[in-house]
Parts: sequence; structure tokens; C-alpha cells
Amino acid sequence: MNVGKVLKIAALTMVATTASAQVIVTINYRPPETVQRVAIPVNPAEKRLKVLIISGQNSYEHDWTGVNNMLRTLMQDTGRFDVRVTEDFDHGTLEMLKAYDVVLLNYSSRWNYADASQHIWSDQAFKALYDYVRQGGGLVAYHSSFTWGRDIPEYRKLIGAVMTPHDSRRSPPGAFPVHIVDRTNPITQGMREYIWTYNDDMYTNMQMDPEAKIHVLATAHDSSASYAPELAGPKYPVAAYTPDKLKAMKGMDADHPQVWTADYGKGRVFSITLGHDEVSLHFAGLQTLMLRGTEWAASGAVTLPVLEEAKDFPTH
Repeated sequence: MNVGKVLKIAALTMVATTASAQVIVTINYRPPETVQRVAIPVNPAEKRLKVLIISGQNSYEHDWTGVNNMLRTLMQDTGRFDVRVTEDFDHGTLEMLKAYDVVLLNYSSRWNYADASQHIWSDQAFKALYDYVRQGGGLVAYHSSFTWGRDIPEYRKLIGAVMTPHDSRRSPPGAFPVHIVDRTNPITQGMREYIWTYNDDMYTNMQMDPEAKIHVLATAHDSSASYAPELAGPKYPVAAYTPDKLKAMKGMDADHPQVWTADYGKGRVFSITLGHDEVSLHFAGLQTLMLRGTEWAASGAVTLPVLEEAKDFPTH
């Protein structure tokens, strides 16, 4: 046998040995569907939980129309919900809301978070919302719902917290782990301790309303290391996040509530700051929280399963 042939056999043997040492894990997986489907009507005879999404305006960073469609499709596909969307709640009434088991807020009153001018509902509409929840209606406060209402005390109390321009901030990471700190709650029971969210916002140092008796289900960690320009990128100007300025910022290097529940009168409130857009809504952890949180707010019980990639698993 010539030398070249021997070397060739030896090389193939090494490749085979290396390959056999590598554990190849094959799972039942398909990429998320990125084309948004339009949710079709539901047969009223199915007696599903009725959800009303209140929308119609949002800040410029949010594709609220796409998110509404994604939420509606996601929820109706479970077979548990029948979802409607209104883009005009300026003069909403209690009678209108009472037709639903739960209301989901996907609304922001300002085009830019720091704008002085805003578009808010009539006093009648606010009263209708408060009365609806007080009398036993469910509420889901979703993502951009926390970026307005800082100057409306009862709204702050209703949803539990708001972002304020001078104290609150969006932490730089667009993908970050979310720590499920209470896995005994019906919403989070059976979920893994940490899930990830993607293309999302970590709301940090929010103004928590002292009268809202919230129960925190999940947190995220705001780290000063994340503000390093190499990681944060051009959206975070270097001069604004020097070490001395970072040190003076409230809530730095700390955990911050991202998901919580609260009672408001006889009603149940599920607040979730996560879910920036339809991209983040493709992932199992966030989908699980949204679906089970909405079901709990609507009915007081949770029957929907934890989605596979969000399930708890043995770590020992």
C-alpha cells in the first residue's frame, strides 16, 4: 500500500472518529411561520371566551396593526378564544365592554414616547374601562400600554406601573432572558425557570403604583455592562451612558418586574411588558404567557397547556 493511500485512510478514520464523538440532537422542529394569516370568524356555537383588543393608535416603533392580527390569530388557533379588535374606543361604553370576558389593551396615546401631546379617550371611556374591571371583567395590559397614562392616576393603578421619561428606560438588549420567579401561579405553572424573548424591550425602573397590589411573575435583569457602546449600539449615545452616569441611574444592575397580576375591584388584571412586535410573538415563552395570562384574566382558571419549548425540564 502506497504512502498516499495510507494517509488518506487515516484522514477518513479521523473524520469518522470526530463525527462519532459529536452528539447530534434531532428534534421535531419547524421554523416559525413568518407570513401573517388573517384570523377567520369563529362559530358562535363554540362558546369561546370573548376577547376585545382595544387599539387604534400607538407609538412609531410599534406595528400595532400587525401585532393585533398576530394576537388574534394566535388566540383563535387555540380554540379557546373568539377575538375582536376595535380601533375606536374614544367614546367606549360599559355596555360595549360587558359583551366580552376580557379586554386587551394594545394602545399608546403618543406617537413618540416623550411627546407632550397625546390622544386619549373621553372621560366616559376611561370610566367604562374602570367600571368594567371593577365589576369583574378581565384585563390584559400589553407592552406599549405602559408607555402612556403616567399623568392619569387611576389608569396607573389599573395596570400597575408606567414608564416615565425621566426615570424609566429601555435597556439595550433586544434579546434577553426572562426569569419566571413564581412558577406556582396557574399562569406560569409548568414553565421553565428562564425563557428568552427576542426583538423585544426590557422596560426598566418603571414607576410602580403604590396602590396597585401586584404579584410579580417574571423579571429581567438590567446590567450596566449592557450599556457598553460595543454592545448597546448607536441608539445609545456614549456620552449619555458614561460610567458615572450609569452609576447614578436608578435600578441599575437589578431585577425589574416584566410580568405580574393584580386584582382591581372584582376583576383580574394580567400585565405583561414584553411583546414588542410580531417577531417576539413567534416564540413559545411569550406565547405561553400571553395565552395563559389572557385565559386567567378572562375566567380565573388556566386550561391551556405550556407550549413545548417553554416547558419545565429536569436540570439534574
